[in-house]
Amino acid sequence: MPFSLFSPVPVPWCRSAALVALALGLGGCANFAGIGPKARMTEPQALGLGSPAAKAAPAPTVAAVASPAWWTRFGDAQLDALVQQALQNHPNLRIAQARVARAQALTDTVASTELPNVSGSVDATRQRFSANSIYPPPLAGGVYETANAQINAGYEFDLFGKNRAALDAALGQVRAAQADAQAAELLLATQVTRSYFTLLRINALQALAQRNLAQREQLLALVQSRLAAGLDSPTELRNSEATLPEIRQYAESLREQAALARNALAALTGQPLGLQDLQPGALAQIKPQTAPQAVPLDLLANRPDVAAARARVEAGLSEVEVAKAQFYPNINLVAFAGLNSIGFGNISKAGSEQWGVGPAIRLPIFDGGRLRAQLKGRAADVDVGVETYNALVIDAVREVADQITTLQSIARQSQEQQAGLTAAQTLQDIAAQRYAAGLSSRANVLNAQSAVLAQERQAIELAARTLDAQALLLRATGGSVLAP
Repeated sequence: MPFSLFSPVPVPWCRSAALVALALGLGGCANFAGIGPKARMTEPQALGLGSPAAKAAPAPTVAAVASPAWWTRFGDAQLDALVQQALQNHPNLRIAQARVARAQALTDTVASTELPNVSGSVDATRQRFSANSIYPPPLAGGVYETANAQINAGYEFDLFGKNRAALDAALGQVRAAQADAQAAELLLATQVTRSYFTLLRINALQALAQRNLAQREQLLALVQSRLAAGLDSPTELRNSEATLPEIRQYAESLREQAALARNALAALTGQPLGLQDLQPGALAQIKPQTAPQAVPLDLLANRPDVAAARARVEAGLSEVEVAKAQFYPNINLVAFAGLNSIGFGNISKAGSEQWGVGPAIRLPIFDGGRLRAQLKGRAADVDVGVETYNALVIDAVREVADQITTLQSIARQSQEQQAGLTAAQTLQDIAAQRYAAGLSSRANVLNAQSAVLAQERQAIELAARTLDAQALLLRATGGSVLAP
């Protein structure tokens, strides 16, 4: 069709449409066959979770209940306050929150590509026009002012899903950053909880050590009096004196451990050396939590680090789609409208208007294999993310299984320890009765008391290990409360 002023579709537009159709046709020739992620995410059945064998195992007597403040279930107000202070003040959490904000900002940047881009510009220039260029006289060789006021607009047609995939990838990174922040909170809360339980354990051992020291001092005084009466030998006195330095040294080591535990809590809560006056409660007042008898699969879904790894895999898959879209044409619609003139005063006169509109097409034809290499790299990143996720799930299952095993073993040990404590208390009662009847010495009573103190020390250690394992189990299950 020849060009004319009355043509409904001018020739340049026909040519533009033909170019777009040609670009789309060439885009269909994009070849990225054989390039893609190879790794596969681990299924629960591969870990023995959700398989028939697992279903035949004893069913857990507890259910997973998501709890953002799982530490409150231990029933200690001071622990609750310490965890809240840590979550508010610790720099690591603020770093994680800043990373979330950065990921969200990146998402906003990517999302802006789906909207038209409009900009404006105003230029005023005084210049000399070349006498040997395209400009005719009187411009040639003269000095004139030029003015330009223009609005530019552009829009990229996302025909092959590149922008959508980029946005999905950015959103996946936001989810991963949010899960990382939750993981940091979970780790910090666990550290505070375990440090607090350590302090309770040390305080209980300090009280027991004071009782042991007082008992040994009583025994030494008794041996001294018996030696003065000719009823004991100097060897017996030396044996009694030899035990006191060891007990005092142990008591001093406990004071050191208590100070270090306070320092650790102070650092975790963001107030260095600010907890020296903290008066924690008693170890026996902490409410123990129920533990399952097997590894429930639904608990692992609550772990934020597992969720972050999965989000990164999903983001990586979207990045693969972005890399594939690079093989296709990039089609934009560009337009401008404004005023242009020679001489500043002429810009507002009639006839200074200018405008333009048309497609802009970019199509890779020969790039030396760059796009295929880029796609291979994205696919390899996904494989790394998938295997990282698989390793994390395996570790998560192991961590939960380890803590369940530990809690079950501690429960059995506690039963035996309670039996030992009962036997020691019985022997102490017998020794006290024999001493009251004049059939035994005070030394036998004190030795029986030492056996009771040793059993009580084991009880403290087992109780502290139980609480520590429960805190680790809660962390391993993503902070899930194990409710009956």
